[in-house]
Amino acid sequence: MFDFFLNPVSVLRLSSRVLWAGLAMLLTGIVGAYLLDLQLTLPALVSLHAMTILGPTLLKIGYVMRLLSQHNLRKLHATPVYSHPLMVK
Repeated sequence: MFDFFLNPVSVLRLSSRVLWAGLAMLLTGIVGAYLLDLQLTLPALVSLHAMTILGPTLLKIGYVMRLLSQHNLRKLHATPVYSHPLMVK
């Protein structure tokens, strides 16, 4: 499980999925809770209003995951492949 999060490419792919899921939840929640409110039951409205809260939460989590994975990818590509022992840093 933790090996998955050590690979920045897999975290980047997961972050894209989380971002899309958050966007879908947010848009579905907005359309259902505010445009179709007269046709829906109370439990459906409550769940759609919850989606308007959970959707942006997933967007924020996915964005932070994307930033961290891009940062780790940059660090991974910036490290030298071979450094001479006499080289001064």
